[in-house]
Amino acid sequence: MKFGYFCNITNWTQKPYDQVVGEVRDIAVHCDEAGWDSIWFTEHHLNHEGMDACPNPLMMSADIAARTKSIRLGQAANIVTFWNPLRVAEDIAMLDHLSGGRVECGVGRGVYGREAIHMNLDANLKDQARNFRLFDETLTIMKKAWTQELFDHQGEFYSYPAPDFTWQHDMSPPNEDFVEPETNKLTKIGLVPRPLQQPHPPLWQVVDGHRSIDWAGRNGLGAIMWIPTVKALKERFEVYRQARSETEGRDVPLGEGISLVRDMFVADTMEEARELAGEGILTYLRWIAHWRGLGNHMDPGEELPETPGKLDLLTYDFLHPRNMLFGTPDYVAGKIEELQSELNLQHLQVWSNFPGVPHDKVMRSVRLFTEEVMPRFADALPQAAE
Repeated sequence: MKFGYFCNITNWTQKPYDQVVGEVRDIAVHCDEAGWDSIWFTEHHLNHEGMDACPNPLMMSADIAARTKSIRLGQAANIVTFWNPLRVAEDIAMLDHLSGGRVECGVGRGVYGREAIHMNLDANLKDQARNFRLFDETLTIMKKAWTQELFDHQGEFYSYPAPDFTWQHDMSPPNEDFVEPETNKLTKIGLVPRPLQQPHPPLWQVVDGHRSIDWAGRNGLGAIMWIPTVKALKERFEVYRQARSETEGRDVPLGEGISLVRDMFVADTMEEARELAGEGILTYLRWIAHWRGLGNHMDPGEELPETPGKLDLLTYDFLHPRNMLFGTPDYVAGKIEELQSELNLQHLQVWSNFPGVPHDKVMRSVRLFTEEVMPRFADALPQAAE
């Protein structure tokens, strides 16, 4: 099993932002030195409340690349519907070179309407079909730009090169590969740089519904999942396995190509984990569940009692047995073993820096996970950096 740290940056208590960045650096350097496989950053915008506080996971990855030696740098995810496809392809390729080929490229469509409508009108989440077509076309362009020395594209949202653009420069000799000789119209363009990893960094998609999971499997992307229970994950894992198997013409093992995110807090006792971080994770999930409700936390076929408020059941006792790695090292290791035995899980991302939890408590949880949980899975761990 490969362990990654899902560094979901929040600033619910409105700390100075340089302090937030410093705390992220502490986590990243520890994980790099301790032999974690990867660290992952999210992309969210315009969140003045402070729940989601990282607008650019690529810039954060570049900062961490300069401070670490071997940990891989993931984005969960770059919301590519908000970006010009050439620009995001360039930036990811540039990061791949700056980091020595350590990029894990996660992509997503966006989940918050306030972000989407202000970042790109075409990404408006009220038109899910259009948003998906934009996502598909953006990713197609990114792959072309990464894998072809010169390329062109004509689509619903983008046309490259720009129609009828002429190019003539004394230091750029005429070349039929990218310019029409008689008209000087540009016919191809090329990305600089292209990625260090060939043909491009590993691609992952943050997914939830069966349709998105199936699409990721059929299009060669790894799948990142977060909340569901083990029973609900079995269905999702099987959807992905079947899509990959049919597309690749082989029997893909259950769990291959999937990374699971779990909320984690390790402490000396079960009570201490709850006391230190229980309210922190509940604060974050109340934010998420305002839109999603509790459906993702339920087993298949489960029905919950009706309550006056839609989130009345969102309590620590409700969540803990379903999807939380909160407790002693023995308890947390046991839950990971369950994920392995039930799902053949191969990639696990965990996070502890929940809203409002003091940084020293976060770091102690991360260190306990490193020192007392990860060694139990040592046969699947990468070597720590020297």
